[in-house]
Amino acid sequence: MAGRGPTAPTAAEAELLLLQRQALAEEEAAKAKRELLTRFLQEKLSREEQSSRWGLHKVRTLWRSAQRKTKDQELRQDIEILSQTFTRVMDCKDGAIEALVTELKEAEEQQNRALRSHLHLTDQLLHLQRCRLGYLEQGFNAQVGALKAEFEAERRAMLEQQDWESCCLQDMALATEQDHARNEHEALLNFQSARDDIKNKCWQDQQYSRLQLVARLEGLWDQIQTARRSYAQATEKKKVEFEELKRKCEKTSCEIDAQAKKLQKLQDMVTTTRGQIVAQLQESEEQTQRIRDDREHALQKLQKLRAQISQAGATAHTRLVTLTCQCSATLKVLQQVVEKAQRILRLAEMCRRLETEEEKVLPFYPSSLAEWEQQKARRVLEETASEPLARAMQDYVGLERFWQRFNKAKLEEKGLERARAALADRNQELRRLLQQYLAGATVNQKVPRDPHPLLTTKQKSHPQK
Repeated sequence: MAGRGPTAPTAAEAELLLLQRQALAEEEAAKAKRELLTRFLQEKLSREEQSSRWGLHKVRTLWRSAQRKTKDQELRQDIEILSQTFTRVMDCKDGAIEALVTELKEAEEQQNRALRSHLHLTDQLLHLQRCRLGYLEQGFNAQVGALKAEFEAERRAMLEQQDWESCCLQDMALATEQDHARNEHEALLNFQSARDDIKNKCWQDQQYSRLQLVARLEGLWDQIQTARRSYAQATEKKKVEFEELKRKCEKTSCEIDAQAKKLQKLQDMVTTTRGQIVAQLQESEEQTQRIRDDREHALQKLQKLRAQISQAGATAHTRLVTLTCQCSATLKVLQQVVEKAQRILRLAEMCRRLETEEEKVLPFYPSSLAEWEQQKARRVLEETASEPLARAMQDYVGLERFWQRFNKAKLEEKGLERARAALADRNQELRRLLQQYLAGATVNQKVPRDPHPLLTTKQKSHPQK
């Protein structure tokens, strides 16, 4: 009994030591398992995260490429539409500008045509006036020539008559000399004593008569030359000159009276011609004044037309600017409408792609109202609304199908949002459980009295199920 006492504690201690060693080994094995499991889960999580990142990157890359292609096509279409619109607008503006230029050219041509016609008529009037003045000048020159010819004829007649008279006087002188010679011969036979006296007397008488005739002829010639020069200088002095010639030449009084009558006729004709010339000049001045008045009136009309053309050009320019601004504003509004319509069409295309087979077959879901409720709603819609909003809503009755699909899409959107929120909550719960699991796996087993968190969560989740 005394020998067993000291060995028994040794065996118990050895067994205790063995149990402690086994527990330590189990604990180390469990710790190694947990570490291996943690590393495995971490590696698996990292691989999944990497694969998810790669997959998300690929999906994003594909989505971006698809969006780029779609956007590229849309931009190309928009650019083509814009280029066509711009080309059409430029063609319209070019056509308007060409039309305005054509109208301006036509107006300028009409103005030039009117001006040319006016100048042509003015030239014709001036030509007619010049022709008329030329004809009058020719008539005047013809009358002056006729008067000159008549004066020359009368002058030649007077000179011929003077020559004839001088010849007659010479013949008379010769006859007188012959008579005197006969008388002298007879007197020489009868009166030889008085011959010398009679001869001298006759000779003196002959010389005196010859001197008188020569002086008379010279005076007549000088008077004729003076009358011719005075007639060329002034016709008014001819009467006085002819009167002087009449007083000086008593023998030629009848001829001077005839010449005075002719000169009076010439003076009357000259006076008449001068009166006609003055009348023609007055008439030409009046016609010139009328032409000037017509020209000033035409110039005033031309200035008025130019002012009207310039005012019309300014008005057309203002209208063109206003029309251009309105066209640009309209184009912007139309562009916005086109963009909105294209956006609606793109969204409709995207919605059509996202439609299910059931929605493609039955695009409008049946109403959930009863038949009496639908009849009541129809009666309410058929009634005349008194409020402005209700009256405005009647204009959009044709969009009832659209509102049905819109409400259906909104309901589906709300349902998807709720499902997404539920999934997000579920994901957060799973993440929290995973964190608790990982945290519980690393907890020291020296505190075995604490319940395992995974077990507690499972126990809590069982009543919920």
